[in-house]
Amino acid sequence: MSDRDDTFTLYDLRVEVVATDRPMVCNHREGDYFELSGENLSMPTGQTFPIYPLAAILPLLPAKQRETEPNDWMTTDMDIACPDSNCGGLFRITRTGKRTFRHGEVTLVPLRTADA
Repeated sequence: MSDRDDTFTLYDLRVEVVATDRPMVCNHREGDYFELSGENLSMPTGQTFPIYPLAAILPLLPAKQRETEPNDWMTTDMDIACPDSNCGGLFRITRTGKRTFRHGEVTLVPLRTADA
């Protein structure tokens, strides 16, 4: 193993259903949530989460896990609308903590050296 530092950090995330003044028509309720730690998504025992809003939220999560510039909208904007235009639900993505990972623990692709 190399002496080279192969660590990186990611934010843990919590995605929670937030109600608005419009009714929710999808199968989610205010306060429902899931959490993302590294590549692992978890939710409370017995709780479900509909696949259509999940499909809309998933592409944003890797960016929300990473450090972003303070003025970047990815840093400031937390609420994502339900993809069903008739549904009043929002999904709030909150950074809850940080974890450190090692490159070699999450991929088999070797790190390149600076001169490579």
